[in-house]
Amino acid sequence: MLIKRTRGWELPERLVTPESVALGRRAAMAGGGAILAGTLAPSAARAQADADPTAKFYPARRNDTYGVPTPMTTEKLATTYNNFYEFGSHKNIWREAQKLPIRPWTIKIGGLVEKPIEISFDELIAKMPLEERVHRFRCVETWSMIVPWSGFPMKALVEFAKPLGSAKFVEMKTLSRPSIMPGQREFWYPWPYTDGLAIDEATHDLAFIATGLYGKPIPRQNGAPLRLVTPWKYGFKQVKSIVSIDFTDKRPVSFWEKLLPTEYGFWANVNPQVGHPRWSQATEKLLGSDARIPTLLYNGYAEWVAGLYEGRKSEKLFM
Repeated sequence: MLIKRTRGWELPERLVTPESVALGRRAAMAGGGAILAGTLAPSAARAQADADPTAKFYPARRNDTYGVPTPMTTEKLATTYNNFYEFGSHKNIWREAQKLPIRPWTIKIGGLVEKPIEISFDELIAKMPLEERVHRFRCVETWSMIVPWSGFPMKALVEFAKPLGSAKFVEMKTLSRPSIMPGQREFWYPWPYTDGLAIDEATHDLAFIATGLYGKPIPRQNGAPLRLVTPWKYGFKQVKSIVSIDFTDKRPVSFWEKLLPTEYGFWANVNPQVGHPRWSQATEKLLGSDARIPTLLYNGYAEWVAGLYEGRKSEKLFM
């Protein structure tokens, strides 16, 4: 009797995207002229692409090392249903986010490094090994999506920064610009948005800096021009529109940890058995589906990242 054993990132066959659909999407991107479906008018999308000197890097080579979960979320859903509190606490912020200026964009790298530097995004991306990865994304609010991120392993950025041996954590911050980010005018939030990783998390190959989405430069509402993607953690860890990266020997206090320390911890790993204080995390709703599916430990990436936390089991790892 043949018994099929599924890996952590696989979903049942009934949810798999038909091959013809998947190949059609890739062919459309490879042929060029693909636009941000349902979000920008064609002329605006073309203008944005023409003005972005990094557009030539996409679509990037696919890396399937960590699997290709399915079904793929449609581009329209993934780019119009967004959390980006700088632009508002509702999900329909994509129009407001178009005000975000992403040229010029400078990233400051400092703290416990050999030499603090400032570098433009366009210069940084040209130095990095770009690739595409299809990953699950799990929000603490229990919705989820599966999308093709483009970008580079965060460990490449760490190597570029040359941290000192005393650096134990990486702290990242989002742009602060209340004049164009209306959410930052809400005084009760601890702006700027801040989050971080331990060095061993940041240098794990699964940790990713996303610069693209669906074979194109990443849209503003999804965190342009660069954002963190750690697919085994809840989405609130994945800081967007990064402007500073600091290496430190002290564990950063994240945005949500400052705001609600009884509900959100630093590690924020996905675990279906550990509920949020106000709701269960046992299931999730994939964007575009009415059904709820079981949540997976470490969001389906346990076989690769669980070992990071063997010596940290006494800490609040899962919320």
